[in-house]
Amino acid sequence: MIKSLSMIVMCLYLCLCLGVPAYSDDGDAILQKVDRNLNPEVFEMYRKLINLEPDGSKKEFIMFTVKKGREQVASVFLSPASEKGRATLRLGENMWLYIPNVGKPIRITSLQSVTGGIFNNADIMRLDYSAEYNCEKMEQQEGLLLLHLKAKTRFVAYDSLKMWVDDKKLLPDKIECFASSGMLIKTLYFKKITDFGAGLERPAVVETDSPLHKGYKSIMIFARMKKRDLPDEAFTLNFLPRVESLR
Repeated sequence: MIKSLSMIVMCLYLCLCLGVPAYSDDGDAILQKVDRNLNPEVFEMYRKLINLEPDGSKKEFIMFTVKKGREQVASVFLSPASEKGRATLRLGENMWLYIPNVGKPIRITSLQSVTGGIFNNADIMRLDYSAEYNCEKMEQQEGLLLLHLKAKTRFVAYDSLKMWVDDKKLLPDKIECFASSGMLIKTLYFKKITDFGAGLERPAVVETDSPLHKGYKSIMIFARMKKRDLPDEAFTLNFLPRVESLR
């Protein structure tokens, strides 16, 4: 018994010395916990998206969003007036945009942006990270875990991510997003951890900038996020014109 305890203490000591996280979970399990800490399995929320330009001008959008499971997300624009009623749907890798009075929904891609800022559609219609990425390596860095994530398929917006995670709260602190060439596309900064109630405590602000768009910045502010039961019908093309009715 004493010998076994000594071995455990020695292993923990080596983990600390070598910078290896002393977690029983592997990187993929940690990533799944990060997903659940960021949002419940089924929920609704309101968001404000702000695009800032180098000349100081800005454009703001308010969206109502519902999500169910790991790969179903629907949203509707509430403002500005020029965007009101536009709705988006994401089912796994597939995305659509509904524009009132235009007809049937049109297909859109993850690298486009329905708001025109640094956040692309993959950021705005974010799935669980574990649905799109595998963790290839995990390191420990002074209160943070660094997860090296690799896209599961070539259809994902970013080929790889470096995600720094608070090792106690298991919430992201910063994410760097890379192309397959290794080029840094953008960085996401997670700020202002907020208690949304019912045990949900997560960053209320996500900011992003990009070396490809000098002087531009986009901000996403989360509000009134809560668990909610949602019908499967809410995540269908036929329901897109009625997403706002879920409010």
